[in-house]
Amino acid sequence: MDQNVFIPGFSKLDRNKKQDLLLKGFENPVKAAAVVESYRHSDPAVQKLHDEFSENTITNYFLPYGVAPNFIVNDKMYMVPMVTEESSVVAAAARSARFWYSKGGFNTEVNELIKNGQVHFIWSGDPLILKETFPELKEHLLEGTRNITANMVRRGGGITDIELKDKTEEMDGYFQISAGFDTRDSMGANFINSCLEEFAVILRDFVGSDRRFKNGDKDLRIIMSILSNFTDNCLVTSVVRCNVKELQEIAGDMPAEEFALKFQQAMLMAGVDVHRAATHNKGIFNGIDAVVIATGNDFRAVEAAGHAWAAREGRYKSLSSCSIENGMFSLSLTLPMAVGTVGGLTGLHPMAKLSLELLGNPDSSELMGIIASAGLASNFAAVSSLVTKGIQSGHMKMHLSNILNHFGASDMERKAAIEFFSTRKVGFSAVEKFLNNFRVNND
Repeated sequence: MDQNVFIPGFSKLDRNKKQDLLLKGFENPVKAAAVVESYRHSDPAVQKLHDEFSENTITNYFLPYGVAPNFIVNDKMYMVPMVTEESSVVAAAARSARFWYSKGGFNTEVNELIKNGQVHFIWSGDPLILKETFPELKEHLLEGTRNITANMVRRGGGITDIELKDKTEEMDGYFQISAGFDTRDSMGANFINSCLEEFAVILRDFVGSDRRFKNGDKDLRIIMSILSNFTDNCLVTSVVRCNVKELQEIAGDMPAEEFALKFQQAMLMAGVDVHRAATHNKGIFNGIDAVVIATGNDFRAVEAAGHAWAAREGRYKSLSSCSIENGMFSLSLTLPMAVGTVGGLTGLHPMAKLSLELLGNPDSSELMGIIASAGLASNFAAVSSLVTKGIQSGHMKMHLSNILNHFGASDMERKAAIEFFSTRKVGFSAVEKFLNNFRVNND
């Protein structure tokens, strides 16, 4: 099938017809069909559930589900679920958790759980009238959304504040109705967006019916109503501390004091160089994303908030920081994070529910602390490797299994390769050469 041919009504076709159209684009449709079918769940009910998570679903795409044990977070032990395809991420987190286990573990703090969203609009009328009447409008906004907020209010949440923001210095006529929301243990995206869309309707009605606005709603152009993923009023901090001398067990051949200094300097570099900062923060999100995905939360929203926070001062820099004072080493991570433990995929995906049960069914604040600690653990492991033996030594040994799979290594070949590379650097070409020689000598 020509991939450039337009397909009308694709979404309305049943799965078999969608799959038939898809497979025509492959050189070997029979082989492609076998792969597609092999990744569909054997239980029709389970597959139906997964089909409905998204649109135009053909099959499933598996990712490994692993666990990192021995995490102490606020004096409580956790076995942390992690979903990731990247070699060494789970091992690195587990290694860090083991190191900090005997040193008090990870200590976390959540400041508050306020998300925000805005009605973005252009106002070409008198801005003074808009500002003077806003207290009345605010009452209408609160009253007009009581049917939406009632259940959330009963759970202790709801709308926390509404304000008018004048953004005309940045863009002609640009104003916002900006609101804060306490969504309790729910991430709350649908709740927030429903409130904001109703705000827009109320705003238009208010302006259109009040005689103080001479042109009615003709001066109003509502652009959009949407939550913000920059949840800067929903911050979590995770911290680890130990005596510098205790770092000797991971410092390798260098003295603990030298290791601590190199570690601190590496952190400072991530604070002043954007190239280093991007990779540094990616290492943090290796751990964060893995737990966010495992618990059925939105890793894209969490990453967007984190990167925005990293650039909040006008320059993108490290999310974590390190200090050495009076012989004590301290590493901390602070970032905004909006996650939920009820609603959405957390209540639908069986593995997400299992992950939350594994963690003791935490509330959203507790989950934020666990996720941030996984990010800090990944950060500590990555920087520790970088300032000692380098990142490739451990990473490529973990990646060896993937390379062996690529070459279709047998069990005997895998055993021999693991032993051979236990004292050697792993690389794609090196593994290929080893297997070629092994196969020639063992024919």
